[in-house]
Amino acid sequence: MNDNPRRPASRSPRITGIAVALAAALGLGTLSACASDEQTRGEDGKLDVVASFYPMEFLVRQIGGDHVHVTGLTKPGQEPHDLELKPRQVASLEKADAVVYLKGLQPAVDEAIKQSGAKNVADAASLTRLESHGDEVDGHDHGDHESHDAHGEGAADPHIWLDPVKYAEVAQGVNKVLAKAAPDHREIFQKNTDILVNRLKDLNAKFADGLRNRASDTFITTHAAFGYLAERYGLTEEAVSGVDPEAEPSAARIKDLHKLAKDHHVNTVFFETIASPATAKTIAGDLDLRTDVLDPLEGITDHSKGHDYFEVMESNLAALRKALGAK
Repeated sequence: MNDNPRRPASRSPRITGIAVALAAALGLGTLSACASDEQTRGEDGKLDVVASFYPMEFLVRQIGGDHVHVTGLTKPGQEPHDLELKPRQVASLEKADAVVYLKGLQPAVDEAIKQSGAKNVADAASLTRLESHGDEVDGHDHGDHESHDAHGEGAADPHIWLDPVKYAEVAQGVNKVLAKAAPDHREIFQKNTDILVNRLKDLNAKFADGLRNRASDTFITTHAAFGYLAERYGLTEEAVSGVDPEAEPSAARIKDLHKLAKDHHVNTVFFETIASPATAKTIAGDLDLRTDVLDPLEGITDHSKGHDYFEVMESNLAALRKALGAK
Protein backbone atom coordinates (compact mmCIF):
# COMPACT_ATOMS: atom_id res chain seq x y z
CA MET A 1 0.00 0.00 0.00
CA ASN A 2 1.36 3.43 -0.93
CA ASP A 3 2.50 5.36 2.11
CA ASN A 4 2.94 9.11 1.71
CA PRO A 5 3.03 10.69 5.16
CA ARG A 6 3.75 14.20 3.97
CA ARG A 7 1.49 16.56 2.04
CA PRO A 8 3.03 18.63 -0.75
CA ALA A 9 4.06 22.12 0.39
CA SER A 10 1.82 23.80 -2.13
CA ARG A 11 -1.84 22.94 -2.25
CA SER A 12 -2.50 24.79 -5.51
CA PRO A 13 -4.07 22.29 -7.94
CA ARG A 14 -1.75 21.29 -10.76
CA ILE A 15 -2.99 20.28 -14.19
CA THR A 16 0.39 20.21 -15.92
CA GLY A 17 0.31 17.93 -18.92
CA ILE A 18 -3.47 17.54 -18.95
CA ALA A 19 -3.75 18.78 -22.54
CA VAL A 20 -1.27 16.16 -23.69
CA ALA A 21 -3.05 13.51 -21.70
CA LEU A 22 -6.39 14.48 -23.18
CA ALA A 23 -5.03 14.39 -26.71
CA ALA A 24 -3.60 10.95 -26.15
CA ALA A 25 -6.81 9.77 -24.57
CA LEU A 26 -8.96 11.01 -27.45
CA GLY A 27 -6.73 9.14 -29.86
CA LEU A 28 -6.96 5.95 -27.84
CA GLY A 29 -10.69 6.26 -27.47
CA THR A 30 -11.71 6.60 -31.13
CA LEU A 31 -12.71 2.98 -31.51
CA SER A 32 -14.39 2.69 -28.13
CA ALA A 33 -16.66 5.66 -28.91
CA CYS A 34 -18.34 3.59 -31.59
CA ALA A 35 -18.76 0.49 -29.47
CA SER A 36 -22.03 -0.62 -27.97
CA ASP A 37 -22.62 -0.94 -24.21
CA GLU A 38 -22.16 -4.69 -24.53
CA GLN A 39 -18.83 -4.26 -26.29
CA THR A 40 -17.46 -1.77 -23.74
CA ARG A 41 -18.55 -3.89 -20.80
CA GLY A 42 -15.69 -5.94 -19.36
CA GLU A 43 -15.14 -9.47 -20.58
CA ASP A 44 -16.36 -10.74 -17.22
CA GLY A 45 -19.65 -8.89 -17.67
CA LYS A 46 -18.91 -6.42 -14.88
CA LEU A 47 -19.62 -2.72 -15.13
CA ASP A 48 -16.38 -0.78 -15.58
CA VAL A 49 -16.52 2.25 -13.26
CA VAL A 50 -13.91 4.96 -12.75
CA ALA A 51 -14.01 6.73 -9.37
CA SER A 52 -12.03 9.88 -8.65
CA PHE A 53 -10.87 9.18 -5.07
CA TYR A 54 -11.54 6.93 -2.08
CA PRO A 55 -14.96 8.17 -0.85
CA MET A 56 -16.34 7.74 -4.37
CA GLU A 57 -14.67 4.35 -4.79
CA PHE A 58 -16.17 3.17 -1.52
CA LEU A 59 -19.70 4.07 -2.63
CA VAL A 60 -19.31 2.28 -5.96
CA ARG A 61 -17.94 -0.88 -4.35
CA GLN A 62 -20.67 -0.95 -1.71
CA ILE A 63 -23.47 -0.38 -4.22
CA GLY A 64 -22.11 -2.35 -7.17
CA GLY A 65 -20.75 -5.31 -5.23
CA ASP A 66 -19.62 -8.16 -7.46
CA HIS A 67 -21.16 -6.55 -10.53
CA VAL A 68 -18.67 -3.70 -10.88
CA HIS A 69 -14.98 -3.34 -11.57
CA VAL A 70 -13.74 -0.10 -10.00
CA THR A 71 -10.69 1.86 -11.11
CA GLY A 72 -9.59 4.62 -8.73
CA LEU A 73 -7.76 7.65 -10.10
CA THR A 74 -6.15 8.55 -6.75
CA LYS A 75 -3.76 6.08 -5.16
CA PRO A 76 -3.93 5.39 -1.40
CA GLY A 77 -1.94 8.04 0.45
CA GLN A 78 -1.81 10.36 -2.56
CA GLU A 79 -2.97 13.94 -2.00
CA PRO A 80 -6.21 14.03 -4.05
CA HIS A 81 -6.33 17.79 -4.55
CA ASP A 82 -2.99 17.85 -6.37
CA LEU A 83 -3.67 14.86 -8.60
CA GLU A 84 -2.15 14.87 -12.06
CA LEU A 85 -3.66 12.41 -14.53
CA LYS A 86 -1.65 10.15 -16.78
CA PRO A 87 -2.79 9.57 -20.39
CA ARG A 88 -4.04 6.06 -19.59
CA GLN A 89 -6.14 7.44 -16.73
CA VAL A 90 -7.75 10.02 -19.00
CA ALA A 91 -8.38 7.28 -21.58
CA SER A 92 -10.09 5.17 -18.91
CA LEU A 93 -12.69 7.92 -18.42
CA GLU A 94 -13.78 7.77 -22.05
CA LYS A 95 -13.98 3.98 -22.07
CA ALA A 96 -15.73 3.60 -18.70
CA ASP A 97 -19.34 2.47 -18.42
CA ALA A 98 -19.78 4.97 -15.57
CA VAL A 99 -17.76 7.67 -13.81
CA VAL A 100 -18.21 8.83 -10.22
CA TYR A 101 -16.47 11.98 -9.00
CA LEU A 102 -16.89 15.13 -6.92
CA LYS A 103 -16.72 18.27 -9.02
CA GLY A 104 -14.63 21.04 -7.51
CA LEU A 105 -12.29 18.83 -5.51
CA GLN A 106 -9.82 17.79 -8.22
CA PRO A 107 -9.55 20.30 -11.09
CA ALA A 108 -7.54 17.90 -13.28
CA VAL A 109 -10.31 15.30 -12.99
CA ASP A 110 -13.02 17.89 -13.69
CA GLU A 111 -11.28 18.98 -16.90
CA ALA A 112 -10.59 15.43 -18.06
CA ILE A 113 -14.22 14.37 -17.58
CA LYS A 114 -15.43 17.46 -19.40
CA GLN A 115 -13.18 16.74 -22.38
CA SER A 116 -13.69 12.98 -22.46
CA GLY A 117 -17.40 12.96 -23.17
CA ALA A 118 -17.85 10.24 -20.55
CA LYS A 119 -21.35 8.83 -20.29
CA ASN A 120 -23.27 7.88 -17.14
CA VAL A 121 -21.50 10.40 -14.92
CA ALA A 122 -22.37 10.83 -11.24
CA ASP A 123 -21.17 14.14 -9.78
CA ALA A 124 -21.43 13.88 -5.99
CA ALA A 125 -21.46 17.67 -5.69
CA SER A 126 -24.80 17.74 -7.52
CA LEU A 127 -26.37 14.98 -5.40
CA THR A 128 -26.54 16.91 -2.13
CA ARG A 129 -26.50 20.56 -1.08
CA LEU A 130 -23.03 22.06 -0.72
CA GLU A 131 -22.31 24.88 1.70
CA SER A 132 -19.53 27.30 2.57
CA HIS A 133 -18.21 27.01 6.08
CA GLY A 134 -16.61 29.94 7.90
CA ASP A 135 -13.02 29.53 9.01
CA GLU A 136 -11.34 32.01 11.30
CA VAL A 137 -7.74 32.39 10.16
CA ASP A 138 -5.50 35.13 11.57
CA GLY A 139 -8.55 36.80 13.04
CA HIS A 140 -10.43 37.10 9.75
CA ASP A 141 -13.30 35.09 8.35
CA HIS A 142 -12.10 33.84 4.98
CA GLY A 143 -14.73 31.18 4.45
CA ASP A 144 -13.98 27.57 3.66
CA HIS A 145 -13.28 28.34 0.03
CA GLU A 146 -9.79 29.38 1.17
CA SER A 147 -9.48 27.03 4.08
CA HIS A 148 -8.05 23.94 2.43
CA ASP A 149 -8.94 23.41 -1.17
CA ALA A 150 -8.36 26.81 -2.74
CA HIS A 151 -10.99 26.11 -5.39
CA GLY A 152 -11.60 29.75 -6.06
CA GLU A 153 -13.47 32.69 -4.67
CA GLY A 154 -16.81 31.71 -3.16
CA ALA A 155 -16.35 27.98 -3.75
CA ALA A 156 -18.29 25.61 -1.50
CA ASP A 157 -16.83 23.13 0.95
CA PRO A 158 -16.53 19.78 -0.89
CA HIS A 159 -16.02 17.51 2.17
CA ILE A 160 -19.57 16.13 2.14
CA TRP A 161 -18.55 12.51 2.79
CA LEU A 162 -17.64 13.38 6.39
CA ASP A 163 -21.35 13.95 7.11
CA PRO A 164 -23.07 10.53 7.07
CA VAL A 165 -26.41 12.12 6.14
CA LYS A 166 -25.04 13.89 3.08
CA TYR A 167 -22.98 10.85 2.14
CA ALA A 168 -26.18 8.79 2.14
CA GLU A 169 -27.79 11.31 -0.22
CA VAL A 170 -24.83 10.94 -2.56
CA ALA A 171 -25.15 7.14 -2.38
CA GLN A 172 -28.75 7.37 -3.60
CA GLY A 173 -27.66 9.38 -6.62
CA VAL A 174 -24.75 7.08 -7.46
CA ASN A 175 -27.16 4.15 -7.34
CA LYS A 176 -29.33 5.76 -10.02
CA VAL A 177 -26.36 6.31 -12.34
CA LEU A 178 -25.09 2.74 -11.94
CA ALA A 179 -28.61 1.41 -12.53
CA LYS A 180 -28.84 3.44 -15.72
CA ALA A 181 -25.51 2.02 -16.89
CA ALA A 182 -26.51 -1.56 -16.05
CA PRO A 183 -30.32 -1.79 -15.82
CA ASP A 184 -30.17 -5.58 -15.57
CA HIS A 185 -28.60 -5.16 -12.13
CA ARG A 186 -30.94 -2.41 -10.97
CA GLU A 187 -32.57 -4.46 -8.22
CA ILE A 188 -29.35 -5.62 -6.60
CA PHE A 189 -27.89 -2.12 -6.80
CA GLN A 190 -30.98 -0.82 -5.01
CA LYS A 191 -30.75 -3.53 -2.36
CA ASN A 192 -27.09 -2.74 -1.72
CA THR A 193 -27.87 0.97 -1.58
CA ASP A 194 -30.59 0.42 1.00
CA ILE A 195 -28.14 -1.55 3.16
CA LEU A 196 -25.49 1.18 2.84
CA VAL A 197 -27.94 3.99 3.61
CA ASN A 198 -29.15 2.17 6.71
CA ARG A 199 -25.55 1.74 7.89
CA LEU A 200 -24.97 5.46 7.37
CA LYS A 201 -28.14 6.23 9.36
CA ASP A 202 -26.79 4.07 12.18
CA LEU A 203 -23.45 5.89 11.99
CA ASN A 204 -25.22 9.24 12.17
CA ALA A 205 -27.07 8.05 15.28
CA LYS A 206 -23.79 6.92 16.87
CA PHE A 207 -22.26 10.34 16.32
CA ALA A 208 -25.33 12.16 17.61
CA ASP A 209 -25.55 9.99 20.74
CA GLY A 210 -21.79 9.83 21.30
CA LEU A 211 -21.34 13.60 21.15
CA ARG A 212 -24.50 14.61 22.99
CA ASN A 213 -23.08 14.95 26.52
CA ARG A 214 -19.81 16.81 26.08
CA ALA A 215 -17.79 19.36 28.00
CA SER A 216 -16.79 21.44 24.96
CA ASP A 217 -18.17 22.17 21.49
CA THR A 218 -14.90 23.33 19.92
CA PHE A 219 -12.06 21.38 18.35
CA ILE A 220 -8.84 22.53 16.68
CA THR A 221 -7.54 20.88 13.51
CA THR A 222 -4.76 21.53 11.01
CA HIS A 223 -7.07 20.44 8.20
CA ALA A 224 -10.23 22.51 7.77
CA ALA A 225 -12.19 19.58 6.35
CA PHE A 226 -14.77 18.96 9.05
CA GLY A 227 -17.24 21.78 8.52
CA TYR A 228 -20.15 19.52 7.56
CA LEU A 229 -19.46 17.12 10.42
CA ALA A 230 -19.24 20.01 12.88
CA GLU A 231 -22.46 21.55 11.62
CA ARG A 232 -24.32 18.23 11.77
CA TYR A 233 -23.51 17.67 15.45
CA GLY A 234 -23.45 21.24 16.74
CA LEU A 235 -19.66 21.55 16.96
CA THR A 236 -17.25 24.33 16.05
CA GLU A 237 -14.18 23.60 13.96
CA GLU A 238 -11.18 25.91 14.28
CA ALA A 239 -8.40 25.46 11.72
CA VAL A 240 -4.81 26.26 12.66
CA SER A 241 -3.81 27.90 9.38
CA GLY A 242 -6.69 27.31 7.00
CA VAL A 243 -4.94 26.74 3.67
CA ASP A 244 -2.32 24.07 4.31
CA PRO A 245 -2.31 21.66 7.28
CA GLU A 246 1.50 21.87 7.34
CA ALA A 247 1.73 25.67 7.01
CA GLU A 248 3.15 27.68 9.88
CA PRO A 249 0.43 29.82 11.49
CA SER A 250 1.06 33.48 12.23
CA ALA A 251 1.83 34.83 15.68
CA ALA A 252 -1.63 36.42 15.71
CA ARG A 253 -3.29 33.08 15.01
CA ILE A 254 -1.26 31.39 17.76
CA LYS A 255 -2.49 34.07 20.15
CA ASP A 256 -6.10 33.51 19.01
CA LEU A 257 -5.78 29.75 19.46
CA HIS A 258 -4.30 30.14 22.91
CA LYS A 259 -7.30 32.19 24.04
CA LEU A 260 -9.72 29.89 22.23
CA ALA A 261 -8.26 26.77 23.86
CA LYS A 262 -8.54 28.35 27.30
CA ASP A 263 -12.05 29.76 26.81
CA HIS A 264 -13.50 26.58 25.28
CA HIS A 265 -11.60 23.96 27.32
CA VAL A 266 -9.83 22.59 24.25
CA ASN A 267 -7.23 19.94 25.08
CA THR A 268 -6.30 18.53 21.64
CA VAL A 269 -4.90 19.68 18.31
CA PHE A 270 -5.91 17.27 15.54
CA PHE A 271 -3.82 16.42 12.49
CA GLU A 272 -4.44 14.05 9.57
CA THR A 273 -2.81 10.77 8.60
CA ILE A 274 -1.27 11.71 5.22
CA ALA A 275 0.29 14.99 6.38
CA SER A 276 3.18 15.65 8.70
CA PRO A 277 2.13 16.16 12.34
CA ALA A 278 4.92 18.72 12.82
CA THR A 279 2.69 21.80 12.79
CA ALA A 280 0.14 20.21 15.10
CA LYS A 281 2.85 19.13 17.53
CA THR A 282 4.42 22.59 17.53
CA ILE A 283 1.07 24.27 18.19
CA ALA A 284 0.17 21.73 20.84
CA GLY A 285 3.51 22.27 22.54
CA ASP A 286 3.04 26.04 22.55
CA LEU A 287 -0.44 25.68 24.02
CA ASP A 288 0.37 22.76 26.34
CA LEU A 289 -2.15 20.55 24.54
CA ARG A 290 -1.98 16.98 23.23
CA THR A 291 -2.28 15.83 19.61
CA ASP A 292 -4.44 13.18 17.98
CA VAL A 293 -5.60 12.08 14.51
CA LEU A 294 -8.84 13.24 12.93
CA ASP A 295 -8.91 11.58 9.54
CA PRO A 296 -10.49 13.46 6.58
CA LEU A 297 -10.88 10.09 4.87
CA GLU A 298 -9.51 11.12 1.51
CA GLY A 299 -7.85 7.72 1.29
CA ILE A 300 -7.01 4.59 3.29
CA THR A 301 -3.35 3.96 4.09
CA ASP A 302 -1.30 1.82 6.47
CA HIS A 303 -1.56 4.70 8.93
CA SER A 304 -5.36 4.87 8.84
CA LYS A 305 -7.12 3.89 12.04
CA GLY A 306 -9.41 1.48 10.24
CA HIS A 307 -9.70 -0.49 7.02
CA ASP A 308 -12.68 1.29 5.46
CA TYR A 309 -14.95 4.32 5.70
CA PHE A 310 -17.01 3.06 8.64
CA GLU A 311 -14.07 1.95 10.74
CA VAL A 312 -12.23 5.25 10.27
CA MET A 313 -15.36 7.28 11.00
CA GLU A 314 -15.86 5.39 14.25
CA SER A 315 -12.23 6.09 15.10
CA ASN A 316 -12.90 9.77 14.41
CA LEU A 317 -15.89 9.62 16.75
CA ALA A 318 -13.78 8.11 19.52
CA ALA A 319 -11.14 10.82 19.06
CA LEU A 320 -13.74 13.59 19.16
CA ARG A 321 -15.42 12.13 22.23
CA LYS A 322 -12.09 12.12 24.07
CA ALA A 323 -11.16 15.63 22.96
CA LEU A 324 -14.56 17.12 23.77
CA GLY A 325 -14.94 15.37 27.11
CA ALA A 326 -18.04 13.41 26.06
CA LYS A 327 -19.49 11.07 28.69
